This record gives sequence, C-alpha cells and structure tokens, in this order.
Amino acid sequence: MHTLINQLAEELANRIRPTIPLSIDLWNYEMIAAYLKKSPQQVRQRYAALPGFPQAIRLPSCGKEKGHPLWKAEEIITWAEKYKEKRVA
Repeated sequence: MHTLINQLAEELANRIRPTIPLSIDLWNYEMIAAYLKKSPQQVRQRYAALPGFPQAIRLPSCGKEKGHPLWKAEEIITWAEKYKEKRVA
C-alpha cells in the first residue's frame, strides 16, 4: 500500500507544472481571452488593436515569418485594471 501511494505521489509530482510568476509569464490570445472572459477573436480584433494595448513580443523563428504574438501577463493585467470603474460618492 505504501509503495502504491509513493508511486502515485511521484506520478503526480511529474505531471504538475511549476507556476510561472506573472511578472515573467507570456500570454497568447487564448490566455488573455480567458483572463478577460472574452473570446480569442474579440481579443485579437477589438482589444489588441487599441492604441493603449501593450506591445506584443514576437520571438524569432527559423523561417521569414515572425513568431506568434505574446504579451507579458503583468502588462495585460495592468492595462485591464486601468478600466476599473470609479465609485461615485
């Protein structure tokens, strides 16, 4: 019994991904959409096109094509929180 528990614990430990801190994590359209409770299409067409939206990071790839856009998670959160409604006294 004890060996089975150890095996299960080891298997779970191997499957759990370490959490990347928001200060260095990069998000794609899908991850931003999940955070904003919107669809990836809305993020791509409506929000990413706004002048104040954070600049994307595009990592190089082997071909001439640029990599898919990624954004710093922390910058997306800061951007979204700028739109917090102010309470009227």
